Amino acid sequence: MKGKINISREFCKGCELCMAFCPPKIISLSAELNSNGYLTAVCTNSEGCTGCAICATVCPEAAIEVYRG
Repeated sequence: MKGKINISREFCKGCELCMAFCPPKIISLSAELNSNGYLTAVCTNSEGCTGCAICATVCPEAAIEVYRG
């Protein structure tokens, strides 16, 4: 595993920017709403994360943390 992402369900507003910019395309929308009524982003393949942190960089809500190693 090169990286791991943690997406805060309560901060995420489902804008889909992280999905559009994720090189390995491992982020998708959840089928469940958060407490604010948004479908949030979820990592669908944690083994595929490269730790590039592009998702965290483009997230306007700072809802994504990236861990490497």
